[in-house]
Amino acid sequence: MTAPAPATQDQAVPRQGHGGHRPDVLAALGAALLVIAAAVAGTVIEDTDGTLRVGWPPLLATWLPHLGPGTPAALVVATTVIIHGPAVADRLAWRPLAVTCWAVASAWIWSLALIDGWHRGIAEQLTTSSEYLRSIGAFTHIGPALRDFTHHILIGAPHNYPAHVAGHPPGATLTFVWLDRIGLGGGGWAGVWCITAGSSAAAAVLVALRALTDEGTARRAAPFLVLAPAAVWMGTSADGYFAAVAAWGIALLVLAATRTARRPVPTALGAGLLFGWMLYLSYGLTLIAVPAAAVLLLTRTLRPVLPVLAGVVIVALTFTLAGFNWWEAYRLLVERYYQGSGGIRPQSYWIWGNLANAVIIIGLATVAGLRRALASSPATVSRLRGGRATAADRLVVLVLATLLAVLIADLSGMSKAETERIWIPFALWLLPATALLPGSCRRPWLCVQAVVPLLVNHLLLTGW
Repeated sequence: MTAPAPATQDQAVPRQGHGGHRPDVLAALGAALLVIAAAVAGTVIEDTDGTLRVGWPPLLATWLPHLGPGTPAALVVATTVIIHGPAVADRLAWRPLAVTCWAVASAWIWSLALIDGWHRGIAEQLTTSSEYLRSIGAFTHIGPALRDFTHHILIGAPHNYPAHVAGHPPGATLTFVWLDRIGLGGGGWAGVWCITAGSSAAAAVLVALRALTDEGTARRAAPFLVLAPAAVWMGTSADGYFAAVAAWGIALLVLAATRTARRPVPTALGAGLLFGWMLYLSYGLTLIAVPAAAVLLLTRTLRPVLPVLAGVVIVALTFTLAGFNWWEAYRLLVERYYQGSGGIRPQSYWIWGNLANAVIIIGLATVAGLRRALASSPATVSRLRGGRATAADRLVVLVLATLLAVLIADLSGMSKAETERIWIPFALWLLPATALLPGSCRRPWLCVQAVVPLLVNHLLLTGW
C-alpha cells in the first residue's frame, strides 16, 4: 500500500492555532536555550559544591571531542535518512517499511555507539557502567536470589547490591543472567541484545501509530523515529531494551483495542505479559500506564483490559511465588535512593535540568511538534467531546499523555539526573509529534534532529 500524496498528508496536519513555521522555530530555540542554561547553571553548581554528581551537566558525561570508527557510518545514515527518508516512508509498502525502520534505527544506534569504538562504545560500556553484568555471580541460584533480593537493597545491608541492580526489580539483572547462561555473556553480547531489542521500538511505535491514528500519520513520523536522538544511549544502556518492551506492550494494546489484530484477546494478553515483564525491569515504567490509558480513551473500549490484567498478573504472580516482593522492594529502593546521590542532588536544579535532558533525547523537531500538539489541544478536546476526532487529534492525545507521564516522573523527585537514558521509554512516544510538522519542512527538521546526537557523541564521552 502506498501513502497519500504529499498534499493530502499536509491536510491531515491540524492547522488551528499553529501560527505557521515561526512559532515552531521559536519553540525549538527556546528548548535549545533551556539546554544551554542547564549546562551553564549546572557547571557553576557542580564546580561550586559538586552536588549534581554529573561530569557535564545536565548529562552524565565528560568533555572529550573525538572521532571514531562509527563517525563515517553515522554521517552516512543521517544523510541518507534526511535525503531519502521522507520519500521512502511515503512510497514503500507498509510491511517492508516497518522492517526498514527497525533496520535503519539499528544502523543509527550501532553507528553512534561505534563513534567511541567497539571496546569503549559497546563492550566495555555495558560491562563497566552496567552493574547488571557485574552482579551475575549473585544470581548463581535464581530462586534464593529472588527470595533474598530485598535484603541487599539498602546501602548498609550485608553484600548490598550496586546502585543499578538495587534500583531495579530483578528482571533487569535476570535478563543478562539468562544471556550468560546460554553462552552470550559479556558486554559485547549485552550490547547486541540491547541494540537489537531497542531498535525494534521504532517499528513498534510505527505499528501503533498506524492502528491508532492512520497510515499517513505513521509514515510522516517514520524518518524521525529512525533518527531518534535517544539512540545515543539506546546502544549503551539497558534502558533501550526496557523501552522496547514497553513500546511493544503499547503496540499490542493498540492492535487489540482497535481490533486491528486478527485475534484481539491473545494480542491483549501478550500486551499484558509485556507490561508485567516491564514492571519487573524498572519501577519507573509504571508510568507507561498513562499513555496506555490514553489508548483506551481514544479507542473508547475496555475490551482489552481483562486479558491485559491477566497477563500482568501472570508475571507478577510468578515473581511473587518465587519470593520477590515488588512493593517491599520499591519501598526499600526509595530509602536507598536517598542514601545515595538521590539524597544529594538538588531537586531545585533537576526539576528543570531533567527537561533539558528530555530535549536532548527527543530533539528540537519533536519540541516543535509538541508545540503544535499543545496549540491544537483545545480544538482536539472539542472534537473528542463531539465524537469528531481526527487522526491528528488522536496523535495529540497520545503524545500529550506521554508528556504528562514525563512531568509526573519529574515532579516525583525520583528522577534526578541520568534522565537521558531513564526517560527513553517515554521519549519514543513523544517523537510521533513530528508527524504534526508540515511535510515541506520534514527534511530541514530531520537535519536539526540529526545534529544533536552527532554533536553529543563527538564532543562528549557519555557515561552510558
